[in-house]
Amino acid sequence: QVQVVESGGGLVQPGGSLRLSCAASGSIFSINAMDWYRQAPGKERELVAYITSGGSKKYADSVKGRFTISSDNAKNTMYLQMSSLKPEDTAVYYCNIDLRRYIMGGTLIREDYWGQGTQVTVSS
Repeated sequence: QVQVVESGGGLVQPGGSLRLSCAASGSIFSINAMDWYRQAPGKERELVAYITSGGSKKYADSVKGRFTISSDNAKNTMYLQMSSLKPEDTAVYYCNIDLRRYIMGGTLIREDYWGQGTQVTVSS
């Protein structure tokens, strides 16, 4: 099985910074991509940023130039460095990991896993 654990959320003042982490562990064969999503109260979950195993990155327009996604492939860990935070960045942030793992019988399957979410609150 696979476990995904997020950390790093909290309360920060506007203009401040936070770094989120997302670590995957368990019987992972390979990771295809890792994504950050967020969901604010009363709103739909939206994609914030993603990074592929090859290092390609993409950001939502609302966070370009302020957020940076990175990964440590050896540790199956992803990070989201958030700077110049705004009140509208307040949300629960979730990581999603698209990976391959072996199941009983030796079959390689592709699945995606979600973290439990971490609250980010930007307020003075």
